[in-house]
Amino acid sequence: MQPDSAKPLVFLVGAGPGSPGLLTVRGAEVLARADLVLHDQLVPERLLDLAPPTAERVCVRDLPGQHPDKYPHIHKKLLDAADAGKIVVRLKGGDPLIFGRGGEEAEALRAAGVPYEIVPGVTAALAAGAFLEIPLTHRLYASAIAFVTGHELPHKPGNKLDWKALAAFPGTLAIYMGIARLPVIVSELLKHGKSPDTPSAIIERASTGDQRAVFARLADLEETRRNAGLEAPGLILVGEAVEHRSAHPWFESRPLFGQRVLVTRPAHQAEGMVRKLEHMGAVVYRMPGVEIREAPDFEPVDRTLEQLRNAEWDWLVFTSANGVHALLQRLDALGRDLRDLGSVQLAAIGPKTAETLRGYRLRADLVPATTFSSEGLAETLKPFVTGKRVLLARADRGRELLRDELAKVASVVEQVAVYSQIDVSEPDSATLDALRRGEIRYVTLPSSNIARALLGAFDETIRGRVNRAEVKLVAISPETGNAIRELGLPVAAEATTFTEDGLIQAVVELANPDREVGG
Repeated sequence: MQPDSAKPLVFLVGAGPGSPGLLTVRGAEVLARADLVLHDQLVPERLLDLAPPTAERVCVRDLPGQHPDKYPHIHKKLLDAADAGKIVVRLKGGDPLIFGRGGEEAEALRAAGVPYEIVPGVTAALAAGAFLEIPLTHRLYASAIAFVTGHELPHKPGNKLDWKALAAFPGTLAIYMGIARLPVIVSELLKHGKSPDTPSAIIERASTGDQRAVFARLADLEETRRNAGLEAPGLILVGEAVEHRSAHPWFESRPLFGQRVLVTRPAHQAEGMVRKLEHMGAVVYRMPGVEIREAPDFEPVDRTLEQLRNAEWDWLVFTSANGVHALLQRLDALGRDLRDLGSVQLAAIGPKTAETLRGYRLRADLVPATTFSSEGLAETLKPFVTGKRVLLARADRGRELLRDELAKVASVVEQVAVYSQIDVSEPDSATLDALRRGEIRYVTLPSSNIARALLGAFDETIRGRVNRAEVKLVAISPETGNAIRELGLPVAAEATTFTEDGLIQAVVELANPDREVGG
């Protein structure tokens, strides 16, 4: 037993069955402190983003040895990192102590005297029950559930599985890692008295947009699996309660269930959109089209901040959330605060930018009511800036429309580049391969610059799929749509509200042409 005063150096954390949203709060807390994350291959990539950018990330797949031989190397990696004083998160699929070898890893840590903590996770059977609405227990049909391994060690000490007892078990059998041995499992259960008509199921990738399931009587389960093409890893459920599942489970009724969507926003801004799409049932890919970096030269930014301090501007206009962050973080870096903004009035191009201002305890004086674009902002702002001095805080590239339109009525209009947009030099090859194979159905494009950067990386194979509407490009606005068309590619849909939520709604409507808008 670990002494109460010992601070854990190693955390054995259950990552859950596949949906990033099923990680526990405690799991997220310890990931945020990690120096090393040693993770299983099937752990969602998005969970790794919860660790600090400086944390080392190692997949157990990359350790020496084949699968059965990796465990000594896993133990050594944990112990070596702990000996170096690092905070280690061993991120394991499902729950660490349900067929996850967490017990063996804990034994190795105990033997070495390394303080540790075990953080439970949602195991696959519980996720399958919830996301497919299969009652694992039922007052009338199942009073118990048994977690069973379908891949038992051939030479393990002690009693092996008692198939006679399992066949007579008065509840639901949840059999893990059993797909490869399914004919043997079915044979053993039938041989020991389980009815061939027992309701059964196989579930693949429970809780994700890739979720698939087949249902059959026990005697037909293997044939049904083969016909459906389900492969390992998968979960087998056997028992009377399985029959009382919902014909239309809530998750599979989500508007984007099973749809594959590419998010191209900069990495630090993609999280919210990815989460919303996943909640709608989508399988989400990420490939940033641009990176956001600090301004290459702070001198113009610092000069602008000094002018604001001296009340030389009447209006400060933000055309993106990135501009808000960049300018106000620079203000803080100079050891100054919001008092420097004085009485300058603030304008934001849309609700997202206005929300970002509120995060700094600032409220926009003006936001367009409906059209969240340079055109909409110019039209809304013009009556308020006649004869005024207007400063635009923006990226180092983009259209000049807003400046040109405001200059028609304002006494002075200047713009300062408070951040840089850099095209991603090496787009993710795995995502490009998925586009080449036609696995990704929808590509979301939230700006003209991102569209130009990303679509420039499309080869003829991908462009061919786009032209045949096998891959569909979805633009956040007509402006972005026009940038796509200038590159010689068709636009499948444009958002009618020029926001992240509007872009998602455009995908929903494209994927569900017969669904009511907003439904």
